[in-house]
Amino acid sequence: MTELSGNGSFDRTSFVPRRALRNGHLMTVVAWARQRSFDGLPAPEARLFQVTADTQVLAQGFWHPRPTGRPTLLALHGLEGSSEVHYMRGLAHKAFQRGWNAVLLNQRNCGGTEHLTPGLYHSGLTSDPQAVLRILAAEGLGPFLVAGYSLGGNLTLKLAGELPATPELPVAAVAAVCPTIELEICVRSIERRRNYAYQWNFVRNLRGRMRRKAAAWPGVFDLSRLDRIWTIRTFDEIYTAPHHGFAGASDYYHRASAMRVADRIPVPALIVAASDDPFVPPAQFEQPPVRDNPLVERRVHRFGGHCGFIGDGNGEFDGYWAEEAAVSFLAAALRRA
Repeated sequence: MTELSGNGSFDRTSFVPRRALRNGHLMTVVAWARQRSFDGLPAPEARLFQVTADTQVLAQGFWHPRPTGRPTLLALHGLEGSSEVHYMRGLAHKAFQRGWNAVLLNQRNCGGTEHLTPGLYHSGLTSDPQAVLRILAAEGLGPFLVAGYSLGGNLTLKLAGELPATPELPVAAVAAVCPTIELEICVRSIERRRNYAYQWNFVRNLRGRMRRKAAAWPGVFDLSRLDRIWTIRTFDEIYTAPHHGFAGASDYYHRASAMRVADRIPVPALIVAASDDPFVPPAQFEQPPVRDNPLVERRVHRFGGHCGFIGDGNGEFDGYWAEEAAVSFLAAALRRA
C-alpha cells in the first residue's frame, strides 16, 4: 500500500507523475475517467444520519469488527460528487487496510438523496459533517480523522478551523487535496475560457440536480431561469446564495471559504495541491492565514492536475499518490497525538 522511496518508506513530500500525465488537464481528465477496483474493501454499510429536524444525509460506512476500538476516517467529496467517486473509495481502501473504519459522507442531495432534505448544500456547510461526527462520537467512536477533496477539502479545513468552537469533536488531524479554500479565486479561475469544459460539466450536473430536486419537492424551487444558467457563479447567485441567506454569490464565496478560519486550525493539517491544477490556483495557499499557521503543512507540487496525482504503482502501491499521502499524514499525526 505504500510507494517505496529510496529508504523503503512512503515519501509524502514529493510526487512523481506517470510520464504520460505531466499535463494538468490530462491528469485531471484521466483521474476522473479511469476505472478502479479495490480488492479487500468490503461492501459498504449504508446509513442515514439525522442532521437537522428536516434533513438526513447518507453515508457509506466500512467497519471493522469492534469498531469502537479503532480510528475512524470521515471522507468528504467535491462539487457534485458522492460517496461513489473513485477517490472516496480510494481513501476508504487505504484507511481500511490500516485498520481504520471509514465513513464516506454524501453532502445534501448528493448520491441520489434529493428526497432526504428540502434544502441545498453549499461549499462551507460544515454543520452536517459536524452532526455526523457528534452522533458517531456519542456511540463511542473516535478519534476521528477527516480528509476531503476539492470542495470537500474546503469543508475539511473549515471544519478544522471551527474546532475551537466545537471542542466536543475528537478530531485528531485533517488532510485536504486540491482544496478550494478561497472560493472566489477558484470560481474566477474556472470561468477562464480554457476551463469551459470543466465549468459546463459542473453546471450540467447542477442543473440536472435542481430538476430532480424540484421533482422531489414540488412547488419549492422556481426553475424558470434554470435553462439560462451557464456558469457556476450564476447558479450560486440564483439558487445557492439566497437559499442559505447570503447576500449574493460573492458574499457566499467569502463567508463559506476555509480561508476565513485557517489561522485557527488547532490540529495537524495537510494541504496537497498542484501548480498545474486547471482551476484551483496554488497562490491561495501562500496567504497569511494558511502560511502562518504552524500546524498546516502545505505541499504544492509541480504536477498533479486537479485531484489527480497518479504516479507509477508497484506491487504494494496503486499509484494514487495523494490518497496515500493524506492517509500517511493522518496516521503520523495520530501516532503523535
